[in-house]
Amino acid sequence: MAVYTQVDDAELIAFLAAYDIGDLLSCKGIAEGVENSNYFLHTSRGSFILTLYERRVSEGDLPFFLGLMEHLARRGVTCPQPVRNRAGEALGRLAGRPAVIVTFLEGYSVHHPEVAHCAALGEALARLHLASADFALRRANALSVDAWRPLFEPAAARADEVEPGLRETVEAELDHLERNWPRDLPSGVIHADLFPDNAFFLGDKMSGVIDFYFACNDAYAYDLAICLNAWCFDEARCFEMDKGAALISAYRRVRPLSKAELKAFPTLARGAAMRFLLTRYVDWLNVPKGALVRPKDPREYLAKLRFHQTAGAFL
Repeated sequence: MAVYTQVDDAELIAFLAAYDIGDLLSCKGIAEGVENSNYFLHTSRGSFILTLYERRVSEGDLPFFLGLMEHLARRGVTCPQPVRNRAGEALGRLAGRPAVIVTFLEGYSVHHPEVAHCAALGEALARLHLASADFALRRANALSVDAWRPLFEPAAARADEVEPGLRETVEAELDHLERNWPRDLPSGVIHADLFPDNAFFLGDKMSGVIDFYFACNDAYAYDLAICLNAWCFDEARCFEMDKGAALISAYRRVRPLSKAELKAFPTLARGAAMRFLLTRYVDWLNVPKGALVRPKDPREYLAKLRFHQTAGAFL
């Protein structure tokens, strides 16, 4: 989450007047995250999140995201629910942006996940994959392997400003991934961005999943690889085997992995590292002036990529 677009008070009050959520008591921008503009709303009827969709989110994809959250909730997955206005519409416009209000989930994000958190996450991810299996809408992954080189090339000349040798490293890895990317793995709707700040906990138990705005159709094991990279490295960017084992074992107890998924997993982990290295790199270079946002260091994912380049199979 983040704030790129500032909302005028009068415009916000007029927007909220179309909803039955009570009177506005406070509105505060949320600085965490990097994609959309988010505000915490407190009204006389409770707490909500207001999201204004920015850069990478196409307005045409919003029915997929909003419908997915409603579908998952019906299947027992705790996630935010779109709040519809008096006309029955979930999607509106505010400050020139597509905008949605969603329900507020109780819980907190863990900044330093422990083994128990990783196990809970693995189980929850597998249940999410099973729950989304009969979701009727489809959305291609716009940030999969075919998109990585076009994303990098316009900014390639500045890569060594971030890390000496980064351009050569990325270009060589792209060559490898494009040649070896696994196809025809078990697939369906994945979250594709299930970082610790998108999972809520109460103690060691997960209380909900948020931020479905990268959700798409892709390989389930790729989603697991994204989580491995996001949850199972320490602050020194070293892989923590006990956390990785807990995550993957808990996932496999709910949804077993096929032989093809197990064989492909090292490549998927490299690709998952490359995807976030590149988007963080582009964001690092292009923070809008005056935006309330904290860009994330792409070098974190460079370190994770280097680990996977040498680790080989560990499942």
